[in-house]
Amino acid sequence: MTQTLITNARLIDPEAGTDTLGSLSIKDGLIEALHPEDSPQGLEKGTHVIDARGKCLAPGIVDIGVKVCEPGERHKESYRSAGLAAAAGGVTTMATRPDTLPAIDTPEVLEFTRRRANEAAPVHVLPMAALTKGRLGREMTEIGFLMDAGAIAFTDCDHVIQNTKVFSRALTYARAMGALVIAHPQDPGLSEGAAATSGKFASLYGLPAVSPMAERMGLDRDIALLEMTGARYHADQITTARALPALERAKANGLDITAGTSIHHLTLNELDVAGYRTFFKVKPPLRSEDDRQAIIEAVRTGLIDIISSMHTPQDEESKRLPFEEAASGAVALETLLPAALRLYHAGALDLPTLFRAMSLNPAKRLGLTAGRLSVGAPADLALFDADAPFILDRAKLLSKSKNTPFDGARLQGKVLATFVDGHIVYEAP
Repeated sequence: MTQTLITNARLIDPEAGTDTLGSLSIKDGLIEALHPEDSPQGLEKGTHVIDARGKCLAPGIVDIGVKVCEPGERHKESYRSAGLAAAAGGVTTMATRPDTLPAIDTPEVLEFTRRRANEAAPVHVLPMAALTKGRLGREMTEIGFLMDAGAIAFTDCDHVIQNTKVFSRALTYARAMGALVIAHPQDPGLSEGAAATSGKFASLYGLPAVSPMAERMGLDRDIALLEMTGARYHADQITTARALPALERAKANGLDITAGTSIHHLTLNELDVAGYRTFFKVKPPLRSEDDRQAIIEAVRTGLIDIISSMHTPQDEESKRLPFEEAASGAVALETLLPAALRLYHAGALDLPTLFRAMSLNPAKRLGLTAGRLSVGAPADLALFDADAPFILDRAKLLSKSKNTPFDGARLQGKVLATFVDGHIVYEAP
């Protein structure tokens, strides 16, 4: 393989916490060397040199919780369309959810999705499997066989396992196998049918609402089961200030727990659904501005480990409905980085902190060597202009579904090129 040298780049290193000018060389799909500001001498003949022109070069985003609608709903999103959207958004690894039709709960279905993904997507795809059969919360799946088939983690997604005996047995078995369990902290009784977060705004708009305490109660239960089982656990979305003290205590007590949040809960709040705009309907619902600020601070301090897109494609028919009836979710593979850069431009989070949460921490939690700018790490990289302004046109998104809350929004930050194993899989037109 020809050596590639990227010169004159702002190297965003989330591991070192630095943002410095320099160069980076790639060989055989790996990062070969990092160089100070001056270009290296004695390059191999035929080296492909890319001048970054002072733009940012960071580890590719590792996105946990991407929904690809194969099998069952390929009209919403395929591995091909999701992979192209990911590459255009600087996402080099997708950990995909098992909430498909049917659910990914057997080695055979998992093998099908892995084969389809490897054939169609230009980025890495790591499938997750269901924790219980059919995601019904009654009988756990064959965790060992699914791990042998390539399952990277186990989750029932937004179907909370209500039977604590079933959940505790699944956690115990997962611990014995060394498997990571990803859960959705929510009290299902309180949150059933909710379309908004309880408060004055939801009351004014007449929307069925759920208290932020539902998330706290769900997390408290899961933490108690972790104390009992010692399993590896990741909370997919922590979105309220009420849940943060419990998370902090669990970490201080030495439990093997990490937590994530979605880009939508970091950059939007409950007031954005004014006018009953269903593209802003996500699960859990958007929170208050106080909650949003608390979650940003938790990401800054590292209490919340991971930022993800929670990419959830929905077709027009399921979104163009009254707010209560409309499907939840938004596409976000292409908008994850520019939306995250809103926090950078607002002075809330610096670039190394953002990429710690979007690249380094998710890679570490999944046991990957990606997510870093270090010698010997995979050359999965995103080259982007953090300052490029644009107005998002959802019709131009590469996802099959176009349900983004950022349609028409003024954003800053464009991906210029995405590298997977040293190969360019996306170049901006």
